[in-house]
Amino acid sequence: MGFNKISFRVRYSETDQMGVVYHGNYAQYLEMGRVEWLRSKGISYKNMEENGIMLPVVSLSLNYKKSAFYDDLISVETRLKKTPSVRIEFNYVIRNEKQEILLEANTVLVFVDKKSKRPIRCPQNILEIIIENEK
Repeated sequence: MGFNKISFRVRYSETDQMGVVYHGNYAQYLEMGRVEWLRSKGISYKNMEENGIMLPVVSLSLNYKKSAFYDDLISVETRLKKTPSVRIEFNYVIRNEKQEILLEANTVLVFVDKKSKRPIRCPQNILEIIIENEK
């Protein structure tokens, strides 16, 4: 399945006193990758929420390989693991400028109806967009 890649520089506020990216910030980096993956397919996360669909994270797995530091240019590669149903699963790789792997990760999110707060199947219009873009 295709992937999307975003790049950005590590900000000072994202690091500890040693200039190393604080481990909790990687979850935000993954969210940035996921939102941009959806946007690259023509799916607006904001629009989805306005239409009553939420996507909470139900599983987050991080495998740290190397540290990222203040001012490093890092990239987040986001890849859909499989066709979504009630769940949508992504794999990620974060690399530095030297293309060294800093982190490998996986998230599982669940489509939830905003009103009932109950899991639902991936809406057909979103599923069609994802399937069409993954060909």
